[in-house]
Amino acid sequence: MPRSYCRMQTMIFLPTLRRFAALFALAGVLCLAAGCSSLDKASNSVAGVLEPYRMEIVQGNVVSREQVAAIPKGASRAQVAAVLGTPLLTSVFHADRWVYAFSLYQQGKPGQLRQATVFFKGDNMERIEADALPTESEFVSTLRTTVQLPPPKPMQASAEALAKFPAPAPKAAAPALPPARTNYPPLEP
Repeated sequence: MPRSYCRMQTMIFLPTLRRFAALFALAGVLCLAAGCSSLDKASNSVAGVLEPYRMEIVQGNVVSREQVAAIPKGASRAQVAAVLGTPLLTSVFHADRWVYAFSLYQQGKPGQLRQATVFFKGDNMERIEADALPTESEFVSTLRTTVQLPPPKPMQASAEALAKFPAPAPKAAAPALPPARTNYPPLEP
């Protein structure tokens, strides 16, 4: 073949290849641009399924209905503290008021915020104002339950399993050690 023919083929082929590459790149850009909206929807649906772990946060004093019912009217501050615990908030300006606040945040559940305020007249309790308090069993049921593992398998080998292994050979008696010296040389010359 003459050289001029090869050059002519190359001259025809290169512009065609460039056009094809440009069309392919344009088609790719258009596909990506069209897919952005659907990609956004897909990433949102994936993000809705995969959530980062959020640890359970419990803060404050848990006050239940049974605890409030156990405090008689006119109880002393020491008696209230014995039943409800140390108050979360006390104020120098409001010494006649103790505030017991509680919050619980769990993944996938709305946060629980509760508050109970104990009012005193002198050293004796006058009244308790509180949010809707749960019973102890209701509160425990809101806590995360742990995974129950199956009971462990017994760790005893059957006679057939033990027969696979030879019995250990009896060990030879260790050689007798010479008696210990009781007379030591003097420490100083």
